[in-house]
Amino acid sequence: MKNRTALGLLATGLLLASRPALPPADALKTEALQDLQAHYTEYQQVAQRIWGFAEVGYKETKSSALLQEQLRKNGFTVQAGVADMPTAFVATYGSGEPVIGILAEYDALPGLAQQAVADKTAIAGQDAGHGCGHNLFGTASVAAGIALKKLLKEGKLRGTVKVYGCPAEEGGSGKVYLVRAGLFQGVDAVLHWHPSSENATMAGKFIANTSAKFRFHGIAAHAAGAPERGRSSLDGVEAMDNMVNLMREHVPQETRIHYVITNGGKAPNVVPDFAEVYYYVRHPNRAEVQAVFERVVKAAEGAALGTGTTMDYEIIGGTHDLLVNETLARALQRNLEQVGGVAYTAEETAFGQKIQASLGVPAPPVVQAAEVAPYQVRSLGGSSDVGDVSYVVPTVGLSAATWVPGTPAHSWQAVACSGKEIGIKGMMVAAKTMALTGIDLFTSPDLLTKAKAELKQQVGDYAYKPLLGDRKPALNYRD
Repeated sequence: MKNRTALGLLATGLLLASRPALPPADALKTEALQDLQAHYTEYQQVAQRIWGFAEVGYKETKSSALLQEQLRKNGFTVQAGVADMPTAFVATYGSGEPVIGILAEYDALPGLAQQAVADKTAIAGQDAGHGCGHNLFGTASVAAGIALKKLLKEGKLRGTVKVYGCPAEEGGSGKVYLVRAGLFQGVDAVLHWHPSSENATMAGKFIANTSAKFRFHGIAAHAAGAPERGRSSLDGVEAMDNMVNLMREHVPQETRIHYVITNGGKAPNVVPDFAEVYYYVRHPNRAEVQAVFERVVKAAEGAALGTGTTMDYEIIGGTHDLLVNETLARALQRNLEQVGGVAYTAEETAFGQKIQASLGVPAPPVVQAAEVAPYQVRSLGGSSDVGDVSYVVPTVGLSAATWVPGTPAHSWQAVACSGKEIGIKGMMVAAKTMALTGIDLFTSPDLLTKAKAELKQQVGDYAYKPLLGDRKPALNYRD
């Protein structure tokens, strides 16, 4: 047995010795930066086409197909329609370890159609717009994956790169279904990013979230001729909203509750027999989200009882908070500082100043887009389904200045910037930073070992469980 072990170790040593040495990481990073810059125009065209498609969650047919096409023509094997989501995909290149994943998003937001100009100008016949810049998000992630693939193909890196097509981040929780389907098993680390008005490492937490549509059913009647015979479903919605608004005083102060009435009836003179309200409940702690959401459900039940209606509800989405992997975050920060920020031309500066003037609030200097924020741990405020990914695999991300400094997400100003070259420049900052960080992950086994140990300590004895339960993807939640 000892002789066999010795022979096995000797064979392994000879095999490793026979492998050609990999080029130094710095040389690979220079090559990746040059390659990405050489394909700037190609990726610009892809991002602007997706900006024009402006497809909402789970309806991103053309956007997903375009990104898949880019990956296939660059040698990736693409598995489409994964995890019961027609617009989701996993694109793979390479073999063996390590396995590095990159997340791509591409859904737009309803009600934000906007031309790429510095004043509020709608697009005739279009409703949705890329108010969160996901046209840039998906394109940059695909670009980074292709840059890493080229190094793998040339034998300058060893391992596997996977690009995940993640639909419906905006409320549809697409990544949660990818996690639930086990599609991140065997992945060593995951990279992601998000459009923003600044360049920074995401060393902070997204907050946990549960969303649901509450549907009230009443009895229709003539609102003037026979009101006593009706039972208003809209009364149920309004009673629920009133009780939840009273509840705000008595929930933890970090809680966020928002809603929109998606159906309030069709005509004032008809007592509505159906009404619907769409709620989000958020909190930094996933357990607190569940506790507050249960109280919201009780308010809905009470509203139905008090108005003589009936109520049912459907969980639409649910996401965990984001775990910050500081091991990976500090590595990404170094690469972001190497790449640098976004330089505006004189024309872009003038455009940016007009955008800032439209915001109606003081904004940072436009030149701040050229800066990289120092590393700091801070609250990120919103929610994202990337949080669920961070519970099962070490995850790290950045924000890039795709929008004029001071521009809020989910605004017409963000849509306008996402359709301009300002957005493309920030997109390439993200693509380059992820590619460089990917090279570190492929060439530094110790980095992955430390990142995995950190995640294990963070998760502790918690057994991951999706907050949206076992429901299937809400493919029509935007209808």
